[in-house]
Amino acid sequence: MVLKEVYNPHTESAFDQYKAEHARSISDPQSYWGQKALDNLDWFAPFDSVLQGSFNDGSVAWFVNGRLNACYNCVDRHVEDKGDSVALLWEGDEPGDTKSFTYKQLLARVCQIANAMKAKGVKKGDVVTIYLPMMPEVTMVMLACAR
Repeated sequence: MVLKEVYNPHTESAFDQYKAEHARSISDPQSYWGQKALDNLDWFAPFDSVLQGSFNDGSVAWFVNGRLNACYNCVDRHVEDKGDSVALLWEGDEPGDTKSFTYKQLLARVCQIANAMKAKGVKKGDVVTIYLPMMPEVTMVMLACAR
């Protein structure tokens, strides 16, 4: 009697995958994080080195001379391909109290807030304090600051 194999007996758990990724990130952080940065982020200026300095004396610097924008990476670059997909889903304290924003809607609101801040004189390098309840606009204001 021949037993038929119905599944691949070699399985790997998500935790096993995590441990392997973690080991790679520890053994060679330069190439590991450099590749992750190139694969997952859009850079306006490339970085010269992934990691410089030391954690011991606090002189550590990541992605030296690289330039990117958090708002662009979080919102703008997704508008063309996923513009009508939900980018931000907010749930309030009460059942059914939800709001959702597509990438297109989120970009429009972030730009509106950024332009309002510019009109009030906020410029690059200024400190902006965000004092709002937990509502979707908190994320929008944070992204507008990054913009």
